[in-house]
Amino acid sequence: MSIKNISRRGLLRTGAVTAGGLALPTIFTSSASAYTNEPTGSSVKLGFNVPQTGPYAEEGLDELRAFELAVEHLNGEGDGGMLSTFSSKELQGNGILGKKVEFVTGDTQTKSDVARTSAQSMIQKDGVVMVSGGSSSGVAVAVQGLCQEAGVIFMAALTHSNDTTGKDKKANGFRYFFNAYMSGAALAPVLSNAYGNERRAYHLTADYTWGWTQEESIKASTEALGWETVETVRTPVGAGDFSSYIAPVLNSGADVLILNHYGGDMVNSLTQAVQFGLRDKQVNGKNFEIIVPLYSELMAEGAGSNIQGVYGSMNWNWQLQDPGTQAFVQSFGKKYGRPPSGSAHTSYVQTLLYADAVTRAGTFNPCGVVEALEDFEFDGLGIGNTYYRGADHQCFKDVLVMKGADNPTNQYDTLEIVEVTPRSQVEYEPDHPMFAGGELGECNPGA
Repeated sequence: MSIKNISRRGLLRTGAVTAGGLALPTIFTSSASAYTNEPTGSSVKLGFNVPQTGPYAEEGLDELRAFELAVEHLNGEGDGGMLSTFSSKELQGNGILGKKVEFVTGDTQTKSDVARTSAQSMIQKDGVVMVSGGSSSGVAVAVQGLCQEAGVIFMAALTHSNDTTGKDKKANGFRYFFNAYMSGAALAPVLSNAYGNERRAYHLTADYTWGWTQEESIKASTEALGWETVETVRTPVGAGDFSSYIAPVLNSGADVLILNHYGGDMVNSLTQAVQFGLRDKQVNGKNFEIIVPLYSELMAEGAGSNIQGVYGSMNWNWQLQDPGTQAFVQSFGKKYGRPPSGSAHTSYVQTLLYADAVTRAGTFNPCGVVEALEDFEFDGLGIGNTYYRGADHQCFKDVLVMKGADNPTNQYDTLEIVEVTPRSQVEYEPDHPMFAGGELGECNPGA
């Protein structure tokens, strides 16, 4: 990227005067550096912003484990993990551009306003050049917007809403994780084979951006099969007791319950649905079924035997046999004594991808990082050939369809891989209706 282009994009930074003469907020600006938090010493600091309390805390804590492991590997500690399998060979275990990697952490509490405040503190007080984290798409969208304003890179961790790289996409934000549309595209053929094309579905949906787009995506994919959507009901995040939402399903005429829930909410709603006897019922001459479109190992572990036979989708799973997965599982297992979750994998990979982009760009300037990541194709990070599309900063790769294992041998193999859905089946055009609205905009280097 030329200095001219960086300067042009810099005109869009927070604090620049608009054509109408109105100044944007200046809380992040600094005339002392070419871009926000330009590292001047021997180290560089990253910010990891995850739910350490609240309904998604288990996912957040596993993200933190992975972030810490990634930093160790970048600094040349441990066995190097995926640095040896990554198709890009820029990272040498000597930090990033020779600077030791340090990090700070925050607790989002799975609340968008709390997450923004935490990220703002990381940027203003701690001087981070990149923020990562998530576990809630509402949080991810909020923090991504903040990072765009501030002039730092946001490497989204666990965020599955179509909106993150749809109507709420930002030039400074990148998502490695798959999305709700991809879950629907991967699940539909498997559900058709398993349950047929004449089903009546009842949706319980987390009432925020992820749940909304997950419901929309699964409805579209199942109705295309011939399924009828009987009812869609929104539920609050962190509700705990879902019995009042599950009871009406019994008399609805539905023969499938689709739980657009995540984390502790999914564990609770699935457990309560089983306790209500839904899986023992026959409706419309068919066995009643439950579907959890977005899975995680931690959720399955929490749900125990209730998860058996339940279909869902995943971005990655530790049981894959490729070299990248094996390297990561070995490193993570040695450090923490358990296999990593999909949320841990995404957090680790996003950290490596950021460090690699900085190294290839030769700068921490976010505009250089953006250019290095856009339309970048790579392999060796655990799920096959992967493409970071420049048009919306969404990664495209194979997607896993999972099912609760009928005969797990331990607490970690509660899920089994049913199908590896090829990337071509889950790809879509940037102007797809589910992703319409919003503009990627220009990179903002900030100060």
